[in-house]
Amino acid sequence: MELEKNNRVNELFDFYGSLLTKKQNDYIQFYYRDDYSLGEIAETFSVSRQAVYDNIHRTEQILSDYESKLKLYEHYQQQSTTIDQLEKYIAKTYPDDTVLRDLVTHLEHTLDD
Repeated sequence: MELEKNNRVNELFDFYGSLLTKKQNDYIQFYYRDDYSLGEIAETFSVSRQAVYDNIHRTEQILSDYESKLKLYEHYQQQSTTIDQLEKYIAKTYPDDTVLRDLVTHLEHTLDD
């Protein structure tokens, strides 16, 4: 459960991190990406552990709110799944068609940009 939450926060951070304040961005980065403890973050920013915890909790909610309204991550997942299905279909049905494979590769790159 904790790993799923960490993965979800990291994914949402990838999509919406630029919408966060510098402090929110830093706290999430340190906590989820760099695996700092609340105490280490508190010491780095000269605040209490509770302040760090509250900020991280609020920021997680903000990220979830962005996703519930904008659905960028959901659409990304859907497109990624469709591209995977397309790749499998091409490999099975048109294994020698380099044009199709190149087009799918291009789609993958545009999805990741």
